[in-house]
Amino acid sequence: NLKTMKSFKLMAIPALAFAMTLTACRNNDDAPEKNNVTPEKNNVTLHFDNVVGNQALELGKTYTSNNQNITFNEVKYVISNISLVKTDGKEVPYNIDNLDKGATVVNLADAKTFDYILTDIPAGNYKEIKLGLGVKKELNTLLDQEKFPKFFKLTGKNETKMHWEWGTGYRFTKIEGKYDNNTEDFSIHTGSTRKNNIETDPFVPGVDAFREVTLSLPSNAVVGTKAPKITIKADFDKLLNGTNKITLLGNIPNVHNTNNMIPIVDNLGGDGKDNKTGMFSVGKVE
Repeated sequence: NLKTMKSFKLMAIPALAFAMTLTACRNNDDAPEKNNVTPEKNNVTLHFDNVVGNQALELGKTYTSNNQNITFNEVKYVISNISLVKTDGKEVPYNIDNLDKGATVVNLADAKTFDYILTDIPAGNYKEIKLGLGVKKELNTLLDQEKFPKFFKLTGKNETKMHWEWGTGYRFTKIEGKYDNNTEDFSIHTGSTRKNNIETDPFVPGVDAFREVTLSLPSNAVVGTKAPKITIKADFDKLLNGTNKITLLGNIPNVHNTNNMIPIVDNLGGDGKDNKTGMFSVGKVE
């Protein structure tokens, strides 16, 4: 009997080892999806779809807006201060205090800038997105270039030129082209201003052109095993044909000052009160 027990033990050890190895192999082969395990984080892509009404926006093409012919030769705008809002109302900010990691410039001359990837977004169902048009006043200074060297370089290079030196801050939008059947030029630059002397005085904010935009998603963006893509429409018909109806004549075509800048800022980014969407809307969630 003792001999039989010893023999049984010797046979049982390899059998147990084989069973453990088989179980380990099965566990390793199972993908997270098969086990219904959702990754804790994933990416979300924001795709900016630039249009004029129901037409795609193309540089050099003439459109009709507020009964005027208008041609866009340059269109650039800064997006920052991005947050996603879950279905339970919890807000997930995305590097809102770091321009190097949480801000971008959409440039109509460069299709690569139409997609902006948000990395490491916590898993969950999201019903809303918030974003800023421009740079909030706490971060809007060119004197702080060492803090955000990547964004400073992005906005200062020759094909971008989004530094607004006289305001010591960034240009938020830069829109240039022609109107009146391509016979007259227009130049619309927006950005926050300051009240005092750049060279001698401490920074004192003037007009705040930064706008926070709030957009509802037509269907939830589900982050986890999926990495959704949110298409955000930017409708430049709103430039002249938004809440404020603007006619390009007189002093309006050259908008580089606060007197005629704010109506356009409110058209593009909303006034933050009655209009919190401006020219933006969400086309679809994929």
